[in-house]
Amino acid sequence: MAEPVAQTMAHGGVVELHAEPSALGITAAGWVALSMLVVIAIMLWKKVPAIVAKALDARIATIRSQLDEATRLRGEAEAMLADAKARSAASAGDAASIIAHAEEEAKLLLSKAEADAKELVERRRKMADDKIAAAERAAIAEVRATAADAAAKAAAAIIAEQHGAAADKALVDKTIAGLGRPN
Repeated sequence: MAEPVAQTMAHGGVVELHAEPSALGITAAGWVALSMLVVIAIMLWKKVPAIVAKALDARIATIRSQLDEATRLRGEAEAMLADAKARSAASAGDAASIIAHAEEEAKLLLSKAEADAKELVERRRKMADDKIAAAERAAIAEVRATAADAAAKAAAAIIAEQHGAAADKALVDKTIAGLGRPN
C-alpha cells in the first residue's frame, strides 16, 4: 500500500492525499469490473440463454400437446356426429345442425389454442429479450460509471502532481490581464 502524500497549497494549508488501496495490483474499481466479467462468463458458460430457450421449448411442447388433444377431441366429436347420423337418418336436419356446431366448436378450440400458443411464445420471447436487454444496460452503466470514476481520480492525481503555487500565480496573472479586454 502506498504512503500518504502531503501537498502544500498556495494559501499555506496542507492536504493529505491517500493512495487508493489495491490488492494484487488491482484497485477496487478493477475488482468490480473483473467480477462483472466473471459473472457474464459464468452466465454464458452455464448457458442461461439456452436454459430460457429450453423452458420456452417445454412450454411450446405443452401447447402442442393441447393442440393434439384439441385435434383428438375434434376427431371424437366427428365420430360422435357420424354415430348420431347413423342412428337418426330420419332427422337429417338435426344432424346437419350438429355437424355445423361440432365443426365450428372444433375450429374455435383449434384457433384459440393456436392463438394462445402464439401469444405465449411471443410473451416469453419478449420477457427473455427484456431480461437480456436489462442485464446489458446494467453492465454498460456499471462499466461507464467505473470508467468515469477512474478518469476523475486520474485527473485529480495529475492535477495534484503538476499544479503548484507557480502555476497558480501564472493563471491568476493571465486571468487578471484578460479582465480588461472586451470579449
